[in-house]
Amino acid sequence: MTLSPFASSQMPARPAAPTASTQYRPGSCNIGPAEIARRRLAGHVGLVATLVLFAVLVAVDAPPLVRLIMALPAAAAASGYLQAWLRFCAGFGSRGIFNFGRLGQIERVVDDAARRRDRAKARQIGLASLAIGVAVGLVAAVVPL
Repeated sequence: MTLSPFASSQMPARPAAPTASTQYRPGSCNIGPAEIARRRLAGHVGLVATLVLFAVLVAVDAPPLVRLIMALPAAAAASGYLQAWLRFCAGFGSRGIFNFGRLGQIERVVDDAARRRDRAKARQIGLASLAIGVAVGLVAAVVPL
């Protein structure tokens, strides 16, 4: 018997190339490498802003209550880092979209259950970012300087 390399039973199965729809996982992963890098950069910018603000507040001897303002840039930094780490954009999750391609190239989530899971994850990221920001603000306010 002659084996033909063109016979379908003889050809090894080749895995399909990953596509955006196969990478997207509701409530778990909605961004690819370019968007992850963008979120990480947002985290870096927020962290630098937090540190600069803290230095300015200490330099002008701002009262503890004023130092609570540190919560804002700290929450922004936390949001960027959390989204990069989790591979999930909270804004995209709220809007029912995802992106695994170039920046700005988005696709819509069509399944209602998937959109609900994405919105829930977006809320979790928002609340976690807020909690981290508030914690940083409180620490900045109580640190004796």
